Amino acid sequence: MKRFFTFIIPIIFIALVGCSESDNSSGQAEVTNNEGTIVAVGDSLTEGLGVAEESAYPALLENNLRAQGYHYRVINAGISGETSTGTLARIKWILTLKPDIVILVTGSNDGLRGIDPGLVKTNINSIIRALKENNVIVVLGGMRIVQNLGEEYTTAFEKIYPEIAEIQQVILTPFFLEGVAAVPELNQADGIHPTAEGYRIVVDNLIPHVIEAIKTYRATKKFNTLPKDGS
Repeated sequence: MKRFFTFIIPIIFIALVGCSESDNSSGQAEVTNNEGTIVAVGDSLTEGLGVAEESAYPALLENNLRAQGYHYRVINAGISGETSTGTLARIKWILTLKPDIVILVTGSNDGLRGIDPGLVKTNINSIIRALKENNVIVVLGGMRIVQNLGEEYTTAFEKIYPEIAEIQQVILTPFFLEGVAAVPELNQADGIHPTAEGYRIVVDNLIPHVIEAIKTYRATKKFNTLPKDGS
């Protein structure tokens, strides 16, 4: 799987020259065998700040899914430091990746900066609306923040995710960092970003929701291929 960055890397055709026909055929077969594409959208928690690419949750998720017989490509589209406003600004680019399913985990940086929960809610609603208009199945990752911003703020922030999930009728994983947040041995020195072991727990918690999304995608795909009445 590949991690996407905020800058554009020119495509180097020279690397393709040395590939044999058998190598190309193998790569094409691998792509063809994928049932669909999942795009993991979010901030540094998605990008995997501080861990190797293969230890970030999108890579672990892809491996976990394949081990269970779900052949989906998982693209890491996380950007460190991004707020929900930034995610909304790049939603058109995300759609160019042609996702069938999007795992959306955004808002933690908004919370750390004390951004109005109303704005965060509006942004996430707009992101999900754009995805649904393009027939993308959404898994929304809920977030919580530390109490130092006051009980009123933290309560309002935590309510954002279940309220959106209910309104938009999307799949919700209530707390993305369940069992990992505030556990020192599962987090890096900053106390915010999971270690490789922490990300394994994140994926264990996330996988049932992703499989639910896959089943929904399959059902939708099957429905769309049924013959119309009178045909």
